[in-house]
Amino acid sequence: MPPKGPGADWCDRSRAGALRWGWDRSEVVIAVKRLTKLYPNGRGVRDLDFFIPRGEVFGYLGPNGAGKTTTIRNLLGFLRPNSGSCTIDGLDCWAEPARIQKRLGYIPGEIAFIGGMTGIGFLALVADMRGTTNRKRMHDLLDRFELDATGRIKKMSKGMKQKLGIVTACMHDPLVMVFDEPSAGLDPLMRNVFNEFVAEEKKRGKTILMSSHSFEEIDRTCDRAGIIRDGVLVDVRDVGALKREQRRAFIVTFASPKDVEALAASGFELEARLGARVEVFLQGSADPLVKALAAYEIIDLESRPMSLEQVFMQYYGEERTS
Repeated sequence: MPPKGPGADWCDRSRAGALRWGWDRSEVVIAVKRLTKLYPNGRGVRDLDFFIPRGEVFGYLGPNGAGKTTTIRNLLGFLRPNSGSCTIDGLDCWAEPARIQKRLGYIPGEIAFIGGMTGIGFLALVADMRGTTNRKRMHDLLDRFELDATGRIKKMSKGMKQKLGIVTACMHDPLVMVFDEPSAGLDPLMRNVFNEFVAEEKKRGKTILMSSHSFEEIDRTCDRAGIIRDGVLVDVRDVGALKREQRRAFIVTFASPKDVEALAASGFELEARLGARVEVFLQGSADPLVKALAAYEIIDLESRPMSLEQVFMQYYGEERTS
């Protein structure tokens, strides 16, 4: 058997990863391959490996300083990696950034505008730079996000500037989108509008990487999530599986407070006891609890889903044991 070349190991792992998620490796749009980029202070990202297929919304979770923006800057071709590489639609992000930009929409975490321009003037400038002649999508997005872009940018609120950033990133109808904290500054109504927009773009076959520390945003919009901790990707999981496999809380109200003590003696993890009302925490299937409760008179039973934030804290708030 001939010896493998330097990229062969990644190719083998990428095939295995593709099969695991049910898509062919040829469907990969964004590929981060053993990416390492370290700064002089030792911070950065180390040996990152993840892949995003066409038509997927991929969440990238981590607090400030975890390495999310460094990853994105490599994808945009702003940084040269120390080792490894990243590609978008088969194009090397460092070697061919200009070609990538034509098919990419990017919302930076900290948006900088030319403050003296009007919003509509700025959009026209960007459209001209891209060679975009059809402005219909631009006006559709302005209407959708209820943005009057005729005023000067320096007088706009943070929320208005964020909307302007969304329109700027998406008005040329890019095939690939990279969003860094995209809903920052948006009010709850506009966050819902943005989430609906992301869902529609996914249905149209767009590929989206969404970096965030808003757990609700990732939960509502993403198919899978990568969790980054101190520059290292600690897990990539289906968002639904992440939540299903974590502890769940059930609020049980018994007919008698004595039943709470009886259930506690059965070995279940109980918290927040208040008279005949108690929270029961389970890992995995709820079947053991359902069978145990059949022996009691139950006044009320309520399931309290664990938030993605609580899921995330398993990876970042404490050391993993597996």
